[in-house]
Amino acid sequence: MAKAAGETPLMQQHNAIKARYPDAILLFRVGDFYETFGQDAVIASQVLGITLTKRNNGNAASSELAGFPHHSMDTYLHKLVKAGYRVAICDQLEDPKTVKGIVKRGVTELVTPGVATNDKLLEHNSNNFLAALHFNEEKIGLSFLDISTGEFFIAEGDKEYTDKLLQSLQPAEVIFQRNKQKLFKEYFGTNFFTYTLDEWIFADVYAEESLLKHFGTHSLKGFGVEGMKEGIIASGAILHYLKDTEHPNLQHITSLQRINKDDHLWMDRFTIRNLELIGENSTLFKTINNTVSPMGARLMKRWMLMPLNNIHQINERLDAVEWLIKETDIRNKITQHIKQAGDVERLASKVPLKKINPREVLQVAKGLQQAEALKTICSASQNAYLKRLGDALNPCNFIVDKILKEISENPPAAVNKGGLIAPGIHAELDELRAIASGGKNYLLELQQKEAALTGISSLKISFNNVFGYYLEVTNLHKSKVPDTWIRKQTLANAERYITPELKVYEEKIVGAEDKIQQIEQNLFQDLLSELQDYIAPMQVNGHAMAVLDNLCCFANNALQFGYKKPALHD
Repeated sequence: MAKAAGETPLMQQHNAIKARYPDAILLFRVGDFYETFGQDAVIASQVLGITLTKRNNGNAASSELAGFPHHSMDTYLHKLVKAGYRVAICDQLEDPKTVKGIVKRGVTELVTPGVATNDKLLEHNSNNFLAALHFNEEKIGLSFLDISTGEFFIAEGDKEYTDKLLQSLQPAEVIFQRNKQKLFKEYFGTNFFTYTLDEWIFADVYAEESLLKHFGTHSLKGFGVEGMKEGIIASGAILHYLKDTEHPNLQHITSLQRINKDDHLWMDRFTIRNLELIGENSTLFKTINNTVSPMGARLMKRWMLMPLNNIHQINERLDAVEWLIKETDIRNKITQHIKQAGDVERLASKVPLKKINPREVLQVAKGLQQAEALKTICSASQNAYLKRLGDALNPCNFIVDKILKEISENPPAAVNKGGLIAPGIHAELDELRAIASGGKNYLLELQQKEAALTGISSLKISFNNVFGYYLEVTNLHKSKVPDTWIRKQTLANAERYITPELKVYEEKIVGAEDKIQQIEQNLFQDLLSELQDYIAPMQVNGHAMAVLDNLCCFANNALQFGYKKPALHD
């Protein structure tokens, strides 16, 4: 790429990265800010309502500029994605303190509507599916993945069946071959957010290799999808797209589930609309959704849009609901345990995605404790369906004990805030904490001592990132400052000083705090590495809890609205 005359090294780096992501808004990390340049800045200022300025540097050519503080990412990211833009997040890959010249930068994540993992981009009561279609002359292969829960589905069928699946699962984004844009619009309209990929990605050999490599298997027979050539191609395209959008940590995608056409009653878009099943206004879903967990609400929506076609499975649900109606105490206990478990499915998915924070890890342990309680209740029940659900639940006792032992009772929301590891876990960490807290107590004593010696009653010791700890004296008491103090800064109403004694203790405290943060981060990462082994059972727990949530919801609805159990015939 040719360099523009007078272009700074920073802009050369930006332009080189932007060239690799021409169809995305590039959020470029510069110090404590994410900046956008050129047309990206114009769009960002309009969508986010932030100030648009000009970057000139004395050159004839100038570039638009708009940015926001890095800690405000959660505030702004979801607005860009919901406005229909793909967003490439470019971070600093090195510590600026240790580098001379330009810091190495790279895109760490490409966020699109279908691969969103940020809580503000997700609706708790709805899946966020990425769909892939592979068009063939005879049929269409389909695949649906919710990266936030790890659910991965495969299907095949004609255009009518494909349309019904798209209407039922409502994907946030659909990807397909670049040369099929006209055909997609003709078949399925223009209401979906779409993205097209090169034709070579939709090759059967490449797709199967991608799936086998991901699942670590020698064949796909165990998933029951062998022979679904078009569906396998669509599924492989999804894995390629995730790799393309910088999502390498996908250990929570543990299986590929086949959607069988004959298992469900399929409804087209007109039926779904006319029956007012889902939507913005008063709908059947909003009326009967009295589930107590996000995973329960997501499952109810799917059950509503994909009703069962098998009389045995229908009666199994009805019998379980009937039993729960009669067993009020058990129903209430199940509901309470599920309510306290949190969103088990999405918490499990955050572990490999490295998006989980200390509070959420503690919630994982609490959710697993609820799974143990539910297992006991269901195993002792007189209903075969509930017994089977109870048998599927895994309390994962070892990792629960480890989390509760190592994570503090009230951990921070972010790892770098400190205080997330409980006392008694790491000897050096405990020792450093004693130094840090003791040093801060000394500073308080020093402040009181100096105030008494100088007579400066308003004296205070504070800290900033420029020159560390300092003594601040208001102008009223400036004349009382001893000659041994060293002036560092003059303000409108005060002056700031340092002393040799203050600097010695600052080095001890700051050094200890840096080491504390490093040890805590290492211990937390070690815990997450162990938690990875429990992703699959956590996902099973989440699904079993979602089913129980719905069965209890149906029982409560039946009591509230006076519903009767139907008698079904073949």
